[in-house]
Amino acid sequence: MSNSTLKKVALYTLGAFSGVALSLSLQSFAAEKAKKEESLPVQSIRTMAEVYGQIKANYYQDKPDSELFEGAMKGMVAGLDPHSEYMDKKDYADLKESTSGEFGGLGMEIGQEDGFVKVIAPIEDTPAERAGVKSGDFIVKIDDVSTRGMTVSEAVKKMRGKPGTKITLTLSRKNADKPIVVNLTRAIIKVKSVRHHLLEPGYGYIRVSQFQERTVPGITEAAKDLTKLNKGPLKGLILDLRDDPGGLLNGAVGVSAAFLKPDVNVVSTKGRDGKAGMVLKATPEDYLLSAGKDPLSGLPAELKTIPLTVLINSGSASASEIVAGALQDHKRAVVVGTQSFGKGSVQTVIPLSNGSAVKLTTALYYTPNDRSIQAQGIVPDIEVKDKDRAFESREADLIGHIGNPNGGEDVKSRSDYQEIDKSEAGKTDGKGKQDKKKDEADLSSRRIPNPAKDDQLRKALELVKNPVEWQKSLGLAAKKPVQKKTKKDEDK
Repeated sequence: MSNSTLKKVALYTLGAFSGVALSLSLQSFAAEKAKKEESLPVQSIRTMAEVYGQIKANYYQDKPDSELFEGAMKGMVAGLDPHSEYMDKKDYADLKESTSGEFGGLGMEIGQEDGFVKVIAPIEDTPAERAGVKSGDFIVKIDDVSTRGMTVSEAVKKMRGKPGTKITLTLSRKNADKPIVVNLTRAIIKVKSVRHHLLEPGYGYIRVSQFQERTVPGITEAAKDLTKLNKGPLKGLILDLRDDPGGLLNGAVGVSAAFLKPDVNVVSTKGRDGKAGMVLKATPEDYLLSAGKDPLSGLPAELKTIPLTVLINSGSASASEIVAGALQDHKRAVVVGTQSFGKGSVQTVIPLSNGSAVKLTTALYYTPNDRSIQAQGIVPDIEVKDKDRAFESREADLIGHIGNPNGGEDVKSRSDYQEIDKSEAGKTDGKGKQDKKKDEADLSSRRIPNPAKDDQLRKALELVKNPVEWQKSLGLAAKKPVQKKTKKDEDK
């Protein structure tokens, strides 16, 4: 498959979701003619056959061969990394159905840590967010079923269902005295991707909660409306990507292109052994999903030059990290907040001959300055912590995650919080309650941004209002040299 074809594929940069439609990047892989045939690992195959024989001879139940081999395939793929998985026919059919029709869900991205299902980020304006589910929460029970040892796909299937049906989640949260029980109602997940507000005369705010097909035209519409509300060109703009778990890669390229010079690099990929993959640029052919009018046509010209700040936190993942990294590397925006999640890997869904499929990590993302996002994320130029954020969950916390190929230490969750006692995680008296007034205030502040109550937003606004200070802060984090792996690291 050529690079030009790859650029038009709607690649998703999310992990697994409850209530968010996934899209498949379907690719057929032909064997390279020049590639030498690798010898079969005879001893390993012999050992597997022995295990199979022992199960057939001695296990207390006679398990069907199909069940045994499907279990073996699932285990083989699941052991690669947290985002790769084998899907049987039903799983694959469910995934394809979720891309074409509406379904009920809760609206959150989830992962796995230490055998527990973990919330990476709730999606804005969904049942999960409205119920107070937060980044870093462990889902220890779905209804009355423990999630201990449950795969991400299994958890997603349990949380999806008919819109209007009820579901109860038991959460374990750091710094919480006891488990939290939340009762939710499944809903059709239709996330409004772009919101905007005029913070004060001359200074606008655009929030992207998830990268969807409508995100790029939504940016244009928001910018035009802000100009209209301001009764003239803006003097500065804040782009809020906090708790944005990602979405369409094309959307990330388009949003970056709204603020960058034409044709500059936005993101690239590298596959096995660092082999170069696709390079996506700030050009319509790399963000248009189909033929038609450029969704960025009519964008106010000043968006390419006015001071711009980007807000990120540990819930900013994948596509949002691509945008933040591109704007940071090109010194177009000052990045403010806390270090992002660190999911810099590409997953491809590959259909198999029997109707099943495998979702495999096939490449890693790199910023224009050749920095890998994987397991480290984007470091803000100006760090401003959120005093109300109890926990910062990251890619490096996930079991079996891929390390950063450029070297350096993986960035895990913040260590200044008390560890969860997982032996007590499933216990609950059913009385865990939320502080509803505080939750409502938090949601309100996110819907209507208020710098007086939001330290990160306040700092971002101060910077765009002070062009000299903004200029000095450009690229502060990106100026740090990329740490290469040493021979000692490679031998580990």
